[in-house]
Amino acid sequence: MAEYAWAVCKDRPTFHICLVQDISPECDCRGMNDAAVLPDIGIFASFDPVALDQACADACLKQTPLSNSKLDDYHHDDHCDYFEHINPNSKWKTTLEHAEKVGLGTRDYELVTIK
Repeated sequence: MAEYAWAVCKDRPTFHICLVQDISPECDCRGMNDAAVLPDIGIFASFDPVALDQACADACLKQTPLSNSKLDDYHHDDHCDYFEHINPNSKWKTTLEHAEKVGLGTRDYELVTIK
């Protein structure tokens, strides 16, 4: 995924927007899904797609799961990873590490909140 994104963005001006809402337990690409597992967080934007994904993931991991969702019984602490809990085969961190390695962007970011 990181290399496909790199190929699309290479030598082109890009700006990325992510709506962090209706966070489902499975990939949005699946035909069927379950109820949202986390509350709506907001809209994130960046010229750096890797920083954007990292900021969105970090924001998700700071949330308390919604009751009556697939994460309702998951113990929330400072070391939780909801994405790996729902799908143990998920390698989302590895994807971001590889995206940074190939030069797509950086996982470092400064979050600016606009109200």
